[in-house]
Amino acid sequence: MRRFSVLIVFFPTFGQFIQKIYVSMLFLLFVLFLPFQFVGCSSLPQTSASDEISVKKYIEYSELPAAERLFLDSLQKATFNYFLKEIEPSKGLVKDRSADWSPASIAATGFALPVWALGSEKGWITKEKAEELTLNLINFLLNSEQSAAPDATGYKGFYYHFLDLKNGKREWNSELSTVDSGFLFAGLIFARNYYSGATPRQVAIRKGADEIIARADWDFFTINNPKSEYYNGLSMGWHPETKENNGLIDHCWWGYNEALVLFIMAAGADSKDFQKQYDRWLRDYQWGGEYLGLEHYMFPPMFGHQYSHLFVDFRGIYDIKNREKGIDYWENSRRATYTQQLFGKNNPRKWVGMDSLTWGLSACDGPGEKFNRDGYKFIDYSARGFSKLSMDWNDDGTIAPTAAGGSVPFAPEITIPTLMNIKYKYGAAGLWGEYGFKDSFNPTAGWFAVDYIGIDQAPIILMIENYKNGFVWNYFMKDAMIQKGLQKLDYRKGNAE
Repeated sequence: MRRFSVLIVFFPTFGQFIQKIYVSMLFLLFVLFLPFQFVGCSSLPQTSASDEISVKKYIEYSELPAAERLFLDSLQKATFNYFLKEIEPSKGLVKDRSADWSPASIAATGFALPVWALGSEKGWITKEKAEELTLNLINFLLNSEQSAAPDATGYKGFYYHFLDLKNGKREWNSELSTVDSGFLFAGLIFARNYYSGATPRQVAIRKGADEIIARADWDFFTINNPKSEYYNGLSMGWHPETKENNGLIDHCWWGYNEALVLFIMAAGADSKDFQKQYDRWLRDYQWGGEYLGLEHYMFPPMFGHQYSHLFVDFRGIYDIKNREKGIDYWENSRRATYTQQLFGKNNPRKWVGMDSLTWGLSACDGPGEKFNRDGYKFIDYSARGFSKLSMDWNDDGTIAPTAAGGSVPFAPEITIPTLMNIKYKYGAAGLWGEYGFKDSFNPTAGWFAVDYIGIDQAPIILMIENYKNGFVWNYFMKDAMIQKGLQKLDYRKGNAE
């Protein structure tokens, strides 16, 4: 059952409140007069976010105006279609991106498991279809090759970052990825709790998910070289062609980022090395921020504050780093969200269109240098982000809707108006399509992404639903392995020492 704890969040002043009503009215007009919408970038009068931040309890979904609820529903439905159409259904594999040539992404595939279940709850697909796709994936994973061969599907219970969509084998010489496999495991943990019935298909889903999760060898990825800077850490991955360091990538997961859930799963799986891997992860956290009152454990791109939160409900639970600073990871992500919104409002590089209602930096596609002109320089796909001026990654004016969309539960009062605004202003010009928001856009370059990217789409649909009713959290958090992992890593309820 969802815990409706009282959360402290920043809430806009009266001017921002009026702005929210204004955006809602614009959306109603947009819906009512949709047949007459013109193509191009219209403009909304800008109301800057206030620098004065007051306090309000957590805003429940039921408190939203009808226009905002209607918008979120339409965004979820459009986004869901990516995970229905951009797949290889016989294997349950999901494409990395919507391009015809795209391989499967094992992380996007893991994210798809709760997406399919949600689709059946909404009536967008049947329950039987969701079960079929889930079981097809599980059967593929169980029967695909797990070996050190360079063209296998996986090794040591983990999977390659990218797989050929048709034959399911390693693609692009990609790494055997701990974090991408971790998101697959997280999706399977959700599935084995969601499909709890006694039908043969649901029993098979649980049995298969158990087997796949149990065979993951977390200890294989421990960097055991004492001379390595990342000694005792959980390696980011492995390459069969590499002879040094047992084939492991000599770089571990450290500091604060999207990999947080890996350590919970490793601890819950009773891996031998979980504690030293976790200690190495915690060692290099960076606390700070650009704006007074928004200090947090920093990681500039927004995806680092979202992916683990797709599954883990961090509200009101504190690990040792949370207890040091008195905030949980939920509050940490809320502060990161507000930091990005204020960065957009301040817009220090004066990018066209970036403001308090048009913001959001994350890993995404970009215009590339062919759009360079008048002293402006643009880059292709990159991790973009901002935590403070000295942690400003690749800001070239490119905005990723997933940055706001995947942060809806943390700060609905700023993320939902932002999503509505960018659809109204840029949707018909190229930002909105078959699967909702394209991956990114850059008003300065007059550029819109061609593709949708699976790992950017999933946070939008899933975090909106988590905001509504805790859908993914409710099933993931009841898992015994997850509860054991949280306990072994010394997460505690409340900020008690």
